[in-house]
Amino acid sequence: MAKWTDKDERQYAHVEESVLEQGKSEDTAKEVAARTVNKQRREEGRTPNKTTQGTGNPNTPLEDRTVRELHNIASDLKIGGRSKMRKSELVEAIRSRRT
Repeated sequence: MAKWTDKDERQYAHVEESVLEQGKSEDTAKEVAARTVNKQRREEGRTPNKTTQGTGNPNTPLEDRTVRELHNIASDLKIGGRSKMRKSELVEAIRSRRT
């Protein structure tokens, strides 16, 4: 894992402080700060991955997530045949598995 620069560390501290001032928990502040810095590093090409491998914002409806995010959720849920599924099929499979 590449080391953060001094600028990255300052950005992290600034974002963390800002989130804490909004009344969020320390854990949330640390997560938001790290995600912010890592996103900036990705956009600047300072990391090997250009995109995240995440599952998207949990507050976002499944229909509004990307196919990659849905695929990652389906993978976590061990849904078979997901690589050949369309977006609508992934949404349906995820919903049926979660209930």
